[in-house]
Amino acid sequence: MFTIKEASEKLNCPAPTIRFYDKEGLLPNIRRDDKGNRMFEQKDLDWIRLMTCFRATGMSVADLKKIVDLALQGEATIGQRRAILEAHQAEIKRKQQVLSEAFEAVSQKLEVYKQIQDGNPEDSFLKYISESEAPK
Repeated sequence: MFTIKEASEKLNCPAPTIRFYDKEGLLPNIRRDDKGNRMFEQKDLDWIRLMTCFRATGMSVADLKKIVDLALQGEATIGQRRAILEAHQAEIKRKQQVLSEAFEAVSQKLEVYKQIQDGNPEDSFLKYISESEAPK
């Protein structure tokens, strides 16, 4: 069993965030000691780590709550939970494509600046224009 401080340190997740997850109903089976302090098992830490990953990818607390509520209803809801995750995965892929295109634009601009600094401004500008106008 782990205290909230130990859980926070192990997960590199601030204790207030863990408390927030608990208050939002995302940690439904957290045990408490005789003083009312939260006590975490390894499975709780694993779930918090997974939620942290989902949140880092933009999943809403509301969607996490849906998953938790469905999970509490048992295996009959796996299809619904899977649908939530599939929709989220599709959104991640869309964002990843947008980021990939933005990364490429930044890389091209950095190359233009490098060429200018290296004394080849004309070549870099023409290359940049031809690449940006090329059909994708």
